Order: sequence, then structure tokens, then C-alpha cells
Amino acid sequence: MIKISFLYDENGILDGFDFKGHAGYASAGNDIICAAVSALVFTTVNSVEELTDCAFEIEEDEKKGHIYFRLKDESKDDALLLLKSLKLGIEQIQKTYGKKYIRIEN
Repeated sequence: MIKISFLYDENGILDGFDFKGHAGYASAGNDIICAAVSALVFTTVNSVEELTDCAFEIEEDEKKGHIYFRLKDESKDDALLLLKSLKLGIEQIQKTYGKKYIRIEN
């Protein structure tokens, strides 16, 4: 199961995420849920890096299926939109495939 925590700043504004685990929907290399989540996550991280001036911190462990990402800047409107898009996409995957494979924790 993929466990996802969306992170918020002291004002309740989304400013990061912490993803852990693997969906277990199918064998490695054939798991469409892991592939979809990975595509959304890495597109979001790459977009924040390439399309905004917002600084961030990131930690990754591919073997454990873990990625931690957090914005570091106060002016983060562009990056915030990208994070909201990621959250929307993850919620849609969860709605389609169920909480057996993806659990969103806040």
C-alpha cells in the first residue's frame, strides 16, 4: 500500500508531501498504480524545479518507495498550484482503485 501524507505549513497551506510504500496492485514493473503515482510525483517535483523559483527540500529512497518533498520558500504560489494538482490526481487514483492500494493521511 502507498501511504501518502500531504504536508501543510503553520497557516494550513499545502507545502509538501511524504509518500511511502508500493501499491501492490501487480508485480514490479506491471503495477499501474505505482506507475501512475510515480509519474504524478516526479512530474510535480520536476515542474517545481524547472517552472518555479521556489526552493525545496527532497529525500528519496527508491528501494523503500519513499519520497519526502517540502517547499522552503514563503512565496510559493506557482508551486502550490502544482502541489494541489498532484493532490487532485492522487485522490482520483484512490477513488478509482480504492483505499486498499492508496491511503491518504493528513
